Amino acid sequence: MKKFFNKDFWQLPEFMYDRHLRVLAWMLAFVAVICVILAFRTNIILGYISMVFTLIVTVVAYITLKQITEDTTEYISDLSYRIKRGEQDALIKMPIGILFYDKEGHIEWINPYMQRYFDNQEVLGKPLKEVDHQLYEQLEAKQDNKDKDIEVKLHGRAFSLMVQKDIDALYLMDVTHYAEIRQEYEDTRLVIGQIFLDNYDEVTSAMNDKDISNLGNFVTNALSDWAREFGIYLKRVDEDHFFILTYAKTLKVLEEEKFKILDEVRKWTSKQNSPVTLSVGIAYGGSDLTQLAKLSQNNLDLALGRGGDQVVVKAVDGQARFYGGKTNPMEKRTRVRARMISQALTELMNQADQIFVMGHRHPDMDSLGACLGVRRIAAMNGKQCWIVLDQEDLHSDIERLLEELEQYPNIKGSIITPEMALEKATKDSLLIMADHSKPSMSIARPLYDKLKNRVMVIDHHRRGEEFPDNPILVYIEPYASSTCELITELFEYQSKDSEPINKLEATAMLTGIIIDTQSFALRTGTRTFDAASYLRSVGADLVMARHFMKESVNSYMQRNHLVERTEFTEGDAICCGEEDRVYDPVIAAQVADSLLNVSGVEASFVITKRASGKIGVSARSNGTKNVQVIMEEMGGGGHLSNAATQIADTTVGAVKEQLLAILKQEQENKE
Repeated sequence: MKKFFNKDFWQLPEFMYDRHLRVLAWMLAFVAVICVILAFRTNIILGYISMVFTLIVTVVAYITLKQITEDTTEYISDLSYRIKRGEQDALIKMPIGILFYDKEGHIEWINPYMQRYFDNQEVLGKPLKEVDHQLYEQLEAKQDNKDKDIEVKLHGRAFSLMVQKDIDALYLMDVTHYAEIRQEYEDTRLVIGQIFLDNYDEVTSAMNDKDISNLGNFVTNALSDWAREFGIYLKRVDEDHFFILTYAKTLKVLEEEKFKILDEVRKWTSKQNSPVTLSVGIAYGGSDLTQLAKLSQNNLDLALGRGGDQVVVKAVDGQARFYGGKTNPMEKRTRVRARMISQALTELMNQADQIFVMGHRHPDMDSLGACLGVRRIAAMNGKQCWIVLDQEDLHSDIERLLEELEQYPNIKGSIITPEMALEKATKDSLLIMADHSKPSMSIARPLYDKLKNRVMVIDHHRRGEEFPDNPILVYIEPYASSTCELITELFEYQSKDSEPINKLEATAMLTGIIIDTQSFALRTGTRTFDAASYLRSVGADLVMARHFMKESVNSYMQRNHLVERTEFTEGDAICCGEEDRVYDPVIAAQVADSLLNVSGVEASFVITKRASGKIGVSARSNGTKNVQVIMEEMGGGGHLSNAATQIADTTVGAVKEQLLAILKQEQENKE
């Protein structure tokens, strides 16, 4: 009786608290009552039967639903317990390091798996920075990569680092096994290379069979020993050509030692009075062997175009890296090559409807003199040639040359602006890039873009990584003194019946040679004097040449001002202009040249601000130091003894510090 009056006895069963079940129960009850009433109205016996049946069904349904509810509740309770227990066990036993830290970076809790990386020392409450500085640095670096996990190296193992910033927790998953597999894959990727013996034919042409055999045996043995030492497959393709196959892991080692095989071969052959050097092109980073082979050949061509005695390493989608190039390129071009280029140029001109020739921005006498020479060759072949020149901000020597051109209306009328050239150019036009091979240095870049499939390059600078994509003819001779020298040689193989080169053109080209060689003191070979002699024979005037080279009062004062600001340190002369003063780049180059005349100076560097806002560096060397490599590290290029660069968004002082750091590193490497 007491149980009957207990309030819990009269509570609704648990399943009735579900709104959907409650509605269903009331609907079924309503239907049952209606059915019982209808049964009594039809027949009283049938009514009693229906009522009893309804009660039985109601009791059974009640018991069943109650049991289902109890079973469900028990299942959910058990599942919740197991999940919670699993979470607790995971924190303690799961092979993932877990660490909680506070806002100040103190360790609040770590799981046992994480504890073993701290050598079981007591770390709770201590700053993470003191406990494990390496992990702390990785955590700080992770703040900049919030949206992705990063792989870190800790205590000789690889981990995937995840940070949950909202609860100040970090997780470390050991992925050493997968990192090792990936590293093994990267280390065993194929590398294809080609080795070429520079000037082998020239050196051996005057040797007897015994000396040729000795030279070949030395080079082959040296390369074979080198290949055996590093596990490289080496195959001789021709007398002066080798093929190599190796792995990326080996390539890293070769780069670390900076391909010392170049020095070994150069030193031995020089001692034997048969100076042979190596040019190497290496390609990696791709799975297509055909593509790698083609890229290795391109890299070899790049090494040869830069003068040889160097290695060019380049990934399929990466930037080229250069090693070697420590010696001045040897004169190894022949009259045969000059004749072939001259004939090929004639054919190209005859196939074109018109020719455009342009030098680099801020043209010098070598650049414009070369353009005048190309225009004359075109005239000899009855073709119209336009000289593309931006006549703003020209140096005094170019202005004097243009004044003299007033007496030659045909030549003067052939000089047009970049905008006019762009309008005149057609798909059948020929573009000649003189005294440069980098499209970014051209006077008219839009003109190059329009005629990029109809481009010829004539240059004496070492070829850089930036180069026309598909030139139809390339004449790059880095051992020539100037571009004017190269073009002068082409005149000898042109028709003798056409109008010859005139006095002004010859003088302009001779002036270009004189300036680039510093009056025949640097980068001068026998062919240089031959070219100068030819130009004198056709009317070049030295008095007019000296007139072109005269300085204005302003440039003379500016040059002396820069010389006064020069600092001399351990064989180097470093001159820095004022931060807010703009200097003429030609004057900066003249100062760099003049500083080489100072006793004890092996290399000179002049750092000045240019009109474009960039900081320019003009570098010169007497041949002892390779300024080309130094300028390449600063984003520029050039020759071993004559190089330059321009750097944007910086200051003269910052460039000076960068240069000093590179020079210091060069000195340490020598030691």
